[in-house]
Formats: sequence, structure tokens, C-alpha cells
Amino acid sequence: MSKVVVRETGKIYQESYPKGATFLYDSTFGKIILRFATKRFFSLLVGKYMDTKFSTRHISKFIKSNSINMKEYPQKKYKSFNEFFSRKIDLAKRPFSKSNSDFIAPCDSRLLVYKINENKSFKIKGRKYTISEILRDEKLANEYNNGYLMIFRLAVDDYHRYHFIDDGTVLENRKINGKFHTVGPIAFKNYKVFQENQREYSILNLRSFGKTIYMEVGALMVGKIVNHNIKKFIRGEEKGYFLFGGSTVIIMVKENIIKIDDDILNNSLNDIETKVKFGEKIAMREVIKK
Repeated sequence: MSKVVVRETGKIYQESYPKGATFLYDSTFGKIILRFATKRFFSLLVGKYMDTKFSTRHISKFIKSNSINMKEYPQKKYKSFNEFFSRKIDLAKRPFSKSNSDFIAPCDSRLLVYKINENKSFKIKGRKYTISEILRDEKLANEYNNGYLMIFRLAVDDYHRYHFIDDGTVLENRKINGKFHTVGPIAFKNYKVFQENQREYSILNLRSFGKTIYMEVGALMVGKIVNHNIKKFIRGEEKGYFLFGGSTVIIMVKENIIKIDDDILNNSLNDIETKVKFGEKIAMREVIKK
């Protein structure tokens, strides 16, 4: 179970794990199957099926079982489940601040924020992660000591496209091959998900927030991360999307760049995710006192 705060109401609800994930991660037989299910070929195989017209039969049941509000999306007849899953939203439903000082959420998700300590590490569910292992770059990791790492976990019912949070340019794109564990908390107790999973990241130069890391993490059943070939971008512009499955966006900012909103920071300190939507303000640019 995962505790999530709905920001508009302040209420906490328990997000249960899908039965399939519980079977794979908590049962002996499931763990045997898990060895194959987390391999790239398995996710690609599922993805191929989800690209076919036969997969459209799952759409109506998926909408109903996950209580998806389709009024937020343009009416369309989808040719495959993946086309539905990566559907575009009516952006009028996701207004975002144009203020240079506002740091906005890149996607609809459940958010946890971690302070990166001077050893370039942080803990999730008692397991230690290091920034250098996540990035596979010691020198780059050194730049984020005492900064913030934000984990935006997308659930299957979320809008699965992600966006740039400020005007800027792409300095470099990198890809790291890996496994496809679920990004749900159920996997955190036995696996270092964000160090083991398939991931891609961009090094961005943002107008208001400087050199920032923007990473996409693949997950169980996510056979593909689709990033657009963009070098220069504006705030709110689409960066890419995930195909079928849960997935995660990770953003890293340097020390003294932003001040995280108090409610999000307090929730994270108590291991409670905060539900946010794309474009929602989650932090402000730090004002350095002289």
C-alpha cells in the first residue's frame, strides 16, 4: 500500500498495488516469473501486442476499472491500446504558470522529494541510492550535492505525456539500458529500481533554474520511452510520452535553486506521496540573500 495526499483536499488515501504486482513481488512462484517479466524482450513483446488493433478491446474496461475522466481528452476512436494509453490531453485542463519564479510539475503523477546529501545519496524505503549510480556519471553527480531530487510516479490511470518545466535548451541526451521493474513502492524493498531500470535522461539548461537533469524511467510493461528530438524548447512544451505501463520522471536541481512547497516537503518527509498535475506549481525559485 502507498499513502497519497490529494493536494486539493488534503485527504490521504491508500493506493493498493495491482494484484499482478503483488503476485510477482510477494509470492515465491511470482518471483520466478519476475526474472523474465523484467527483461527487455518481455516488455517489447507486450508492447507489440498493445500496438495492434486487437488490443483496443481492453480500452473500455481499462477506463472503467481505473475511473478515468475521459472528458479531459479529445473524443477520438483509438486504433490500438498504446494509442489510447499515450493519448493527448486537452491542455486547457492543465493550465500552468508563466511566471519565471514558479517551478511546475512536468506531468500528472504522485510526487516524492528528496534532499541529496553531501555524499550524493538519499534513501527510499530504507534503501540507499547514489546519484552517481543513477546517472552513471560521477563528475555530473558532484554538481547536485545538497540539491533536490524529485520523483514523479505515474500510475496507469494518469495522463502519460510529460512536458518541459521552463524555457531552455537540451545540452545532451543519454540512455542507460536496464531492467523493467515496477516503479511502485512494492518493488523498493528488494530492488534499487531507479539504479536498475531502463532510463533516459537529458541535461537541460533552463532559463530560470540553470543546469537541470530530466530523466524518464521505464517500468514493468513499459517497452518504450518516446522522447521528441528537441534542442530548444519553451515552458509547457511536450518532451515525450510513455507507452503502456506505469512509469516515472525524475528531476534533479542544484543546491539553492528552488524552495519546495512546504506541504510537498512535509509529506515526503513522512513517506507520503503528493498527487500533482502537469503545470501545477510545486516550488519557487530560491532568492539568495546577500
